[in-house]
Amino acid sequence: MSIDQQQTDVAIIGSGFAGLAAAATLAKEGLNVAVYEQHQQPGGRARRFDADGFRFDMGPSWYWMPDVFDRYFDHFGRKVEEFYDLVRLDPSYRVEFKSGPFDVPAGIPALAAAFEAIEPGAGKALTSFLAEAKIKYDIGMGRFVNKPAHSIMEFARMDILRDAPRLQLLRSFSDHVRRHFKDPRLVQLMEFPVLFLGSKPQTTPALYSLMNYADTALGTWYPMGGMHGIVEAMVQVARDEGVTFHCGQPVDEIVEEGGRTAGLRVGGHFIPARHVVAACDYHHAEQRLLPERYRRYNAQYWEKRAMSPSSLLFYMGVDRKLPGLKHHTLFFDTPFDAHAEEIYDRPDWPEDPLFYVCAPSVTDSSVAPEGCENLFLLVPIAPGIDQDDAACERIFGQIMDRLEARLDIPVRQHIVYKRQYAHREFIADYNAFKGNAYGLANTLNQTAFLKPKLKSKLPGTWFAGQLTTPGPGVPPSIISGQVAAGEILKSMGRSGLPESVTIEQPAALSAYSSTPL
Repeated sequence: MSIDQQQTDVAIIGSGFAGLAAAATLAKEGLNVAVYEQHQQPGGRARRFDADGFRFDMGPSWYWMPDVFDRYFDHFGRKVEEFYDLVRLDPSYRVEFKSGPFDVPAGIPALAAAFEAIEPGAGKALTSFLAEAKIKYDIGMGRFVNKPAHSIMEFARMDILRDAPRLQLLRSFSDHVRRHFKDPRLVQLMEFPVLFLGSKPQTTPALYSLMNYADTALGTWYPMGGMHGIVEAMVQVARDEGVTFHCGQPVDEIVEEGGRTAGLRVGGHFIPARHVVAACDYHHAEQRLLPERYRRYNAQYWEKRAMSPSSLLFYMGVDRKLPGLKHHTLFFDTPFDAHAEEIYDRPDWPEDPLFYVCAPSVTDSSVAPEGCENLFLLVPIAPGIDQDDAACERIFGQIMDRLEARLDIPVRQHIVYKRQYAHREFIADYNAFKGNAYGLANTLNQTAFLKPKLKSKLPGTWFAGQLTTPGPGVPPSIISGQVAAGEILKSMGRSGLPESVTIEQPAALSAYSSTPL
């Protein structure tokens, strides 16, 4: 059967987490689903590549909110452990302050003791902070995250209105943290999770302390073999449900006939489909793939969107072990505010950046040759700035100076593989608007029903992924695909999102915590 003869109920554009979740959820309900992926392998931004004996995850490196993954696979009668071995990291990560390293231990009691050792009373303050954060997590994950956010009326239920003050939407994250902690190291540590949300702690709602709960109480985990193992598991589930995959097939356009979606055009071939889920970059899909008269937003709208940071990445293979290196290390040994200003206030290549090092080979020997280390270095940078290779090389030298000084090892002498990745590559590989790495900023005026709509103006076309509901990150992207699938089912007169996928009753999250809060 040639590609233009294939019949399908739903065509999915993109095989990232959102696309995979939408595909499997719809196929489980008996629909004929096909996924079209422009790359030769599925995974979107969570692809991987092999070079010189090293295996690199290209995108996400933090495994948070394990309850979301458990619930996802459970919907298909499967378990995480069928696909990959999940280990909890302890310490969760290391923070390199100017004054020295701080290891973030797994489990609330150990973390509270570590806080207390830095600042008297901070252990008790941490318990109080996380108790509030758990409330936000439970409310957010139980009542908000699975809503399609078509309009404000979805949030007008009495229980939601009653709980709204507990979400602290009008208090800044910075102010909230400083009400609990005084020591600059603890403040910076608690502010870390919002660094990638798209605004400074001073302008981020205190609601997002729920990220601290996900970080500390639910733990930081790692799937042995690498983060791409999640993609492989989701692809296997989708195939088992009957989804077909077409890799190396970039989509040319979303086709309209008679005022509704008719299908896709791929490589000059027409693919008929009753519904389309654009799980690729929202801006690209709407501004380039949709017929102009069905675009809800214009160029001016997109230019006014506040974006989360992009990233300057270095994938490196090192031909020796690096004693003292942790799986995750945050270098907060330079001023946080100065780098944040260069991302959000006066966009430019940073002069003295904070950065992050991921060394999965510390935990997983399969990702590097014996006796070697696999490194992933990330510098948050402003979206939309011009590529500057000289600035990239300068920054590489700066962060390597600091890494080598902390390890007391001449790492650069042992680099046997190096690949750089920044705006230019994000745009080329993912059609990423302004080279974004994390989607829209999570500001108050870009939350819930104020995000770009999941439902297109063209009947039969839907959006999913990090630029729409509920937002960026691996768990939210999975949920986005499920929500889009549910809306398609409702549009077909079915019950919508299957009951086992909805999360009106939060899972027993305390199973992942060392102590109840």
